[in-house]
Amino acid sequence: MTAPAAGTGGRTPPRQGDDPPIRLMIVDDSHVARAVLSRMIASQNGFEVVALAGNAAEALAALRSVKVDIVLLDLEMPGASGLEALPDILRAGAGARVLVVSSLCERGAQATVRALALGAADTLPKPGTSAFAGRFAQVLGETLRRIGRVAPRREEPVPADARVRLRAMPGGRLECLAIGASTGGFHAINDLLRALPARIGAPILVTQHLPTLFMPFFARQLEAACGRTAAVAEDGEKLRADHIHVAPGDAHIRLDRVGASTSIQLCRIPAASGCLPSADPMFASVGETYGSGAVGVVLSGMGRDGFAGSRRLVECGGAMLTQDKASAAIWGMPRAIAEAGLASAVLAPPDLAARIAARLEAGSCR
Repeated sequence: MTAPAAGTGGRTPPRQGDDPPIRLMIVDDSHVARAVLSRMIASQNGFEVVALAGNAAEALAALRSVKVDIVLLDLEMPGASGLEALPDILRAGAGARVLVVSSLCERGAQATVRALALGAADTLPKPGTSAFAGRFAQVLGETLRRIGRVAPRREEPVPADARVRLRAMPGGRLECLAIGASTGGFHAINDLLRALPARIGAPILVTQHLPTLFMPFFARQLEAACGRTAAVAEDGEKLRADHIHVAPGDAHIRLDRVGASTSIQLCRIPAASGCLPSADPMFASVGETYGSGAVGVVLSGMGRDGFAGSRRLVECGGAMLTQDKASAAIWGMPRAIAEAGLASAVLAPPDLAARIAARLEAGSCR
């Protein structure tokens, strides 16, 4: 049953002038796991467990009335699994981070990659299932402090009658498709790529915010999901039509064209957004290389990564498409593009794929 955590659970109340504690919700179908995690958290200063839930439905109900900074989420639960519920929990949490704590989440495990791609801030194996089992409480505390509390939201809500100004979609042959995404972008990327024609005759670049360790697993999941060859990009690698080149976790993708050949340059110069990898260098370079043949897509993600690069791509004659608010887990990155009037379409990922397919068909008739 969902319930506020009783009392302070042994936590020392903050003194006058101290920062308020980081507020936590624990979501796990095991009463024992909830109790053990609660005791571990109560033994450390700076945290407060404010809600407990036995499944995803209870967690979502609690988030309607309880404000939390971090949700500790198990993956194996009755009803909706933690992975299935993660996007909904991120939406309902209004900025709360999700720390997945599950026996499925050993380093490099498929569940770990999927959780991070869906927007989890980090993952930890449950106590007793990993090399640091004996010091799990210490690792848990360090991870929670690193994730931190929800920052005050300064962003104003979008008025119900707000209209997005769309740009005309450039015509001509599609020469390169570049996709940028962050929190909640995993499903959106899959939905977009699955809905595209089997062959588009152009390379596909993907920048998704994930740690370096998980990029090879992410690339393999993309390949399995959409049936196209996908791999982490390497410096100097030549672009190939219908191949998915994934930005590594520690470098941006830029392009270098010599004659008819275009290759990847990995770049680590800090981007304006502070992200590494950042979609900004990718979009800017694709626009500068391909001009009107460039199409960029911005999918679910927090912040404004991709905004500066999108502006440059459009200045070079290319087209930007963005995910719409209704289908995005987080409408931060797409919103920045759409509200600046840089987008030629603001739609759900399958509809964006249909728009790209229409561009392909029109281009082939020229």
